[in-house]
Amino acid sequence: MAHNAELMKAIGCHGQWKMKLRTAIGCGKLELSVETIRSSDACEFGNWLRAVKEGDPSDGEFLPKIRALHAEFHKVAARVAELAVQGKQKEAEGILAEGGTFAKASSQLTEAIMDWKSR
Repeated sequence: MAHNAELMKAIGCHGQWKMKLRTAIGCGKLELSVETIRSSDACEFGNWLRAVKEGDPSDGEFLPKIRALHAEFHKVAARVAELAVQGKQKEAEGILAEGGTFAKASSQLTEAIMDWKSR
């Protein structure tokens, strides 16, 4: 599949967000603005994903789902970031914790990317 490298890179990059957000919670500062984090096309994968054309039948079933999951991931990450800069560490940690909204969004996105990759 032509997308394998991009998909594997996306999994790694989005996996690093948990560490970045934990750091933000600890220090109350971010490298990026909350609005940039919220934007699903501000990251490299989001830009690539936006450019993928829906004409390829092998992509058709995955593309809309992954675009939606990717947008949700960024929305949840932005919420954690927002709480971190507001000094609301406990609330941010709750979203980031195992079983929290961030963990679910991350897991769903990773699973969908792996499904797409395996096709």
